[in-house]
Amino acid sequence: MTTNRHIQCSGQNMKRTINYAIAAVFLSLSFVAPVTAGPLEDGVAAFGRGDYATAMVLLRPLAYQGNPQAQDVLATMYYEGQGVPERHTVAAQWYRKAAKQDYRDAQATLGEMYFVGHGVPQSDAKAIAWWRKAADQGDSSAGNSLGIMYEKGTRVPLNLVLAYKWYSLAATSDPNYKLVAKRELERVSQLMTPAQIAKAQGMAHEWKPTTISQSRWYEMSVRSRADGDTRSTP
Repeated sequence: MTTNRHIQCSGQNMKRTINYAIAAVFLSLSFVAPVTAGPLEDGVAAFGRGDYATAMVLLRPLAYQGNPQAQDVLATMYYEGQGVPERHTVAAQWYRKAAKQDYRDAQATLGEMYFVGHGVPQSDAKAIAWWRKAADQGDSSAGNSLGIMYEKGTRVPLNLVLAYKWYSLAATSDPNYKLVAKRELERVSQLMTPAQIAKAQGMAHEWKPTTISQSRWYEMSVRSRADGDTRSTP
């Protein structure tokens, strides 16, 4: 059973998640060793400046080959209707391909899509599963969503300590979520004992994200070129 407040928050979160995902692609590319720009870099740059036709030409072949960053951007284009007809079902297919390769931005967005039922059957359980994968890698939007689920006891046992932990991590790992999570923390802390707050703060302090390296994404992309179902997705 979902709450109206969470549905509203989730719609806002989805916009944030998609926008931050694209920014993350730019940032991740900037940390790769300097090389001559290739189709991925050029495709992402074209998307960033609104040249969706060029972005599609460059990124679509890479997405078919299994590159999760290309799949994530292609999914966003279909979700937002940028250069292609808006098709949430197709967007979900591409997000899922990237998410299965542990691409956290796609995992977070796919969780939002399952929560609100955009392009996929509505499922709180699947939303939580994908959010947890993304949050374990440090995604703030997913962590914030998990906090809401634990605070409300939606599809998970009500647990204010875990809610506080995820809100706290969302606030500290992404400055864009600092204000949102601060309000969540203030609200949930009023329902907790000092001992519970101390426990939650300790859990947040000890938490370490799971990291997926760029090289692993590349290796997974190469292996996934043998995936026989890639051509079934537009």
